[in-house]
Amino acid sequence: NCPARLKESILHFAARPVMNIDGMGDALVDQLVEGGLLKSVADLYDLRIDQLLQLERMGTKSAERVLNNIRTSKAQPLPRVLNGLGIPFVGERTAVLLAESFGSMDAIMTAGTDVLQGTEEVGPKVAHSIRHFFDEVRNHELVERLRLAGLQFTHEKRKSTGALSGQTFVLTGTLPVWSREEAKEKIESAGGKVSGSVSKKTNYVVSGEDAGSKLEKARELGLEIIDEARLRELTGS
Repeated sequence: NCPARLKESILHFAARPVMNIDGMGDALVDQLVEGGLLKSVADLYDLRIDQLLQLERMGTKSAERVLNNIRTSKAQPLPRVLNGLGIPFVGERTAVLLAESFGSMDAIMTAGTDVLQGTEEVGPKVAHSIRHFFDEVRNHELVERLRLAGLQFTHEKRKSTGALSGQTFVLTGTLPVWSREEAKEKIESAGGKVSGSVSKKTNYVVSGEDAGSKLEKARELGLEIIDEARLRELTGS
């Protein structure tokens, strides 16, 4: 890894929406990488207080706080760990969908591209990216080090119960009464899922005013298009 790319990967891993390691900012990461203390994100979990105290402007309290935040990050759920790996095309939402679909890091690591594409919103491009990432020896070694460090490698799937269990919805346009967030909440409360893109796996497209390309694609695929009134009936709201 070149230093710039390594720093970028560590900052991504430590970011608030990912592993949320407070205090692991640009200045500290620069020092840790340039000092040879971090060669991968897994090295974060091997840092010692005596190493941190050798850095500029790092007192005992600050060093203890950083190490405590690193330890605390071990409790972050599997979707955040997946996101933190920096797999191309696997961001926050895709990481959640993969964890929900497979339930463990091991299952994702060993899944073929066809199996990966059975996950909502995972097409050939994303599936090949995931497979390529885990096929690289250095990435496999990184994951094993994170496992040994005690990160979360399993995920308890949400139980889909309710009238809309197993049904996938896409929202497009502005609904008459509900905001998009309210509609999403109602669907999920009834056991359904809300996707950001239209595909053959979509069960319903909820169309409002000024609906765009998603509505056109739904028509092309012959999907069921409904309005807010029908959505209210389906969700029992």
